[in-house]
Amino acid sequence: MSDLIDDGTEVGNAPEFSVSEISNAIKRVIEGEFSHVRIRGEVGRVSRPRSGHLYLDLKDDKSVINGIIWKGVATRLQVQPEEGMEVIAVGRMTTFAGQSRYQIIIEEIRPAGVGALMAMLEKRKQMLAAEGLFAPERKRPLPYLPEVIGVVTSPSGAVIRDILHRLRDRFPRKVLVWPVAVQGEKCAPEVARAIAGFNALTPGGALPRPDLIIVARGGGSVEDLWGFNEEVVARAVAASQIPLVSAVGHETDTTLIDFVSDRRAPTPTAAAELAVPVRLELLAWVNEQGARMSHALSGGVRQRGQRLRDLARAMPRIESLLEAPRQRLDRTSDRLPAALVRGVQLRRVALSDASGSLRPSLLNRSVRSEAQRLGGLVARLKLRGLEERARHLESVSARLNADALGRDVARKRVDLARLSERMADTGTRQIRALSERLEATDRLRETLSYKATLERGYAVVRDENGVVTTKSAAQKATTLEVEFADGRMSLNGKPKRAGAAAKPADQGSLF
Repeated sequence: MSDLIDDGTEVGNAPEFSVSEISNAIKRVIEGEFSHVRIRGEVGRVSRPRSGHLYLDLKDDKSVINGIIWKGVATRLQVQPEEGMEVIAVGRMTTFAGQSRYQIIIEEIRPAGVGALMAMLEKRKQMLAAEGLFAPERKRPLPYLPEVIGVVTSPSGAVIRDILHRLRDRFPRKVLVWPVAVQGEKCAPEVARAIAGFNALTPGGALPRPDLIIVARGGGSVEDLWGFNEEVVARAVAASQIPLVSAVGHETDTTLIDFVSDRRAPTPTAAAELAVPVRLELLAWVNEQGARMSHALSGGVRQRGQRLRDLARAMPRIESLLEAPRQRLDRTSDRLPAALVRGVQLRRVALSDASGSLRPSLLNRSVRSEAQRLGGLVARLKLRGLEERARHLESVSARLNADALGRDVARKRVDLARLSERMADTGTRQIRALSERLEATDRLRETLSYKATLERGYAVVRDENGVVTTKSAAQKATTLEVEFADGRMSLNGKPKRAGAAAKPADQGSLF
């Protein structure tokens, strides 16, 4: 039983360490034995805190090793590690005493072959496709003839020379070059900033905004072109408001930017050909269209001219259209003088008939009759007023005393006198108005009287039935009376129908 109990006598000879001492000892052993190692594994959990450092797990089917990539190394990585990627990490092993674990400080990390890169690329492609960045409806048409073309590429490579040479041969345009690194860890952020920078330019400003962007690079390996497979570049292309052409690598090279761009060109030279048409071909097309337009216009004019001539032959001649109106005009013009003379004669006869009834004796008799009637009305009006006043006074005299009656009588007499004066004034004004109307009527009668016409040398011929206005009526009359301005003369016996003896009778008629 005593053998099973450790009394500590032998343990007391072993050295005693603190936790920190043993942790540091282990740290020295691990760092001494594994100062520089290469590890192949699959990237597990990846963490990117705000400090800029990168924490990840390297694992296989049995074990897991924690890894750290410090900020300075992480910013220089050409390919950022992602979960599920198979990589080869180079670094040194160490421990972290605070959590009693060992870890690798990674100094370099890269995909384990092309297969790993392609697997990561496929995974990224599926993610962006699910977001709709590859949808055909998002792609915009390229401008037919852009004024300014922006090129994102290396300023020192052969790519920019090929693009400028091709543009100069086809159709010279203004070109803005945004220099970027086309491979390495700086490639993706610089390309993304260049695309965003072109979109930020003001249209029509001192540095004009491009109408088209070309992102170009020559051929290379998958690792060389990997900067154009980064998510930041794809999202910058998707956010661009300017149509963009991708021309990265050769025709067999495919990068993520090719799926997001509005148009993919197999080579940078082909991108320049897509950007502008051939100037000579365009001029030839314009000339051809101008010739076709001229031919069409000439043919249209000829066709319409022939149509016009056909219609002109089908229409009647102008002379035939005007013949009937001309005849009607001639007939009407021949009848117009006689119609005018006839109209004047009819109006003169009507005036003579009207003036015959306006004799001075009749007008004077009418004036005297109206004056007598007016005088009778004035007398009756005065008497009626006095009688009514007298009756009224008799009716109220019994109810009034002598003084009041006297005052009322005096007042009534004053009113009666005033009314009498007003009635007399009214009658006088009416008589004056009637006299003025009578004088105006008499002046009108004198104006309209036929005697004024007789004073101009005309005469009025009458028979037993009245005024004679025609020659035939004068020939039928047995007795004629001719009235001149200074008197009347009677003619007995019928005048002769022809010869000189008939002329005096005809000249005496009023026409």
